[in-house]
Amino acid sequence: MADKDQNNQSTELEELAKDNQNLKNNVTLGQKYLMWIIIALSVVAVAVLIYIFAVRQPGVKASNEAISQADITLAQGNDSLALAQYQQVAADYGYEAGSRAALMAATLNYKKGDYEAAIADLKNFDAKEAVVGAAAMSLEGDCYVNLKNYSAALASYDKAIKVSDNNALYTPLFMMKKATVLREQKDFAAELKVLEAVKADYPQYPATYRIDIDKYIARAKYQAGESK
Repeated sequence: MADKDQNNQSTELEELAKDNQNLKNNVTLGQKYLMWIIIALSVVAVAVLIYIFAVRQPGVKASNEAISQADITLAQGNDSLALAQYQQVAADYGYEAGSRAALMAATLNYKKGDYEAAIADLKNFDAKEAVVGAAAMSLEGDCYVNLKNYSAALASYDKAIKVSDNNALYTPLFMMKKATVLREQKDFAAELKVLEAVKADYPQYPATYRIDIDKYIARAKYQAGESK
């Protein structure tokens, strides 16, 4: 009986020793994993710091200096040179300066009537702020209107309306532009719907800009009925 108890005790001690060894192995493995995770995070942190201080900050500084020079050129009245400078900044840099340069180039090209070039410039534009982004989409729509590509113009105005996010000053302006294009397409029912939305959702806008919205609504309603 004593031998049996001794054998059982020996077995239990062996199992306990085995469990302790497994636990020790797991702890050691866990420590190795933790060490590699720490090393990996450290590498990522170093890479981020290198990007910020060796790449991004010098890039931002260079782009800001470049667009400042273009701004000075424009202020001096040399639109052609300023246009070339803005386009160069947009091509060479990202960041906010590169995006603003693209919008400035598009505006200058629109001003001189080169609507296709203005649309191409806007492809390099990436707005971080809703109103500016909506204005860019509206400018794109204006370019398409001048090119008589009315379906593309409507798509651009719809984007401007969405991006402007119910801005009381700009959203109804984009809606009125959309209504004008719909009228040009003789889609008077759709025009009427947009005009009525302007009156209902932005009642102050027509009064502020002395727009006789009721007259436009009545005209669209009459012509929508006539076209049926």
